[in-house]
Amino acid sequence: VQLQASGGGLVQTGGSLRLSCVASGSIFSIKSMAWERQRPGAEREMVAMITTDGTTQYWNPVKGRFTISRDNAKNMVYLQMNNLKPDDTAVYYCNAEVVEQKGFLPIGYWGQGTQVTVSS
Repeated sequence: VQLQASGGGLVQTGGSLRLSCVASGSIFSIKSMAWERQRPGAEREMVAMITTDGTTQYWNPVKGRFTISRDNAKNMVYLQMNNLKPDDTAVYYCNAEVVEQKGFLPIGYWGQGTQVTVSS
């Protein structure tokens, strides 16, 4: 299973970006999907998570600005980021809990990361 993230880039404060991540390989089903980030000099942190039925959770600093969504048919997860701030500068990683075969337990996979830089 591989996760490929895209959509990062350089944006000014107040701007928007949309991250995408596609999972491919031996996939029977995907449970939760999520976005994490690692800011310079900091530990990786959860940003947002979405379950199979669309239930979402957000880390408080991004509530109201970021929106996570998914397309189950395409094995994709998205992160719409609005009103970006310099403190959002980080490498963003997508995560998926993948069931590779029916009856198997889910295994966590992460993408390679995509850089988001917000200039002041």
